[in-house]
Amino acid sequence: MLRLDRVETSYGETQVLFGVSLEVARGEVVALLGANGAGKTTLLRSVLGLTPARRGRIEFAGRDVTRAPTHEIARAGIGWVPDDRRIFPTLTVARNLAIARKKTAFKAWSEKDCFAIFSALEYLMERECENLSGGEMQMVAISRALLGAPGLVLFDEPSQGLAPKIVQEVMKTIARLRDEGIAVLVVEQNVQSALAVADRVYVLDRGRIVHEGGAGALLDDGARRTELLGV
Repeated sequence: MLRLDRVETSYGETQVLFGVSLEVARGEVVALLGANGAGKTTLLRSVLGLTPARRGRIEFAGRDVTRAPTHEIARAGIGWVPDDRRIFPTLTVARNLAIARKKTAFKAWSEKDCFAIFSALEYLMERECENLSGGEMQMVAISRALLGAPGLVLFDEPSQGLAPKIVQEVMKTIARLRDEGIAVLVVEQNVQSALAVADRVYVLDRGRIVHEGGAGALLDDGARRTELLGV
């Protein structure tokens, strides 16, 4: 569903990604881990066209999107759940979700489909988003991504600022997306939670992939995990 081939990305004269190659298959959860400043968010921004790659190739569903504008990439079926959620605070939940709907080549999601995942969401529809808790805002952000009919969803630090119980619910939701056939690439600082839900893992260090393998194997190998991530 997603393939990066030797991608290099820079901010001005400062290079951040160095020859990064990565793949995410349909119905697969892939974790992208690494220290702060390793280039994880930059990689997501490159996929979305927000910080375009200077070299290399990015393919989504067999299509070259390396130089495509962000709005075309989104319309092709890539959903994004950013670390700060970026919902419209003065609009209601219903309005935030309504403006997210679009048609793609992938499964169309309805509000009822989202309610089946987040039962509380149905009772929040008329509430303005500035009055929601962090966990409720995350429900809106994920539902908004789903209403865009994605084949791939990018999560950037989905556990940030959430209580441990809510983090568990978010990770269960990510696992459910896999069951729906959606590809997921998740950037996460909560290493053990990410590894517990992922199929495979990549570790970035200073803009380079330094580890690729099964998520379960790294979860079970404490010594290797400490070597790579310090946890």
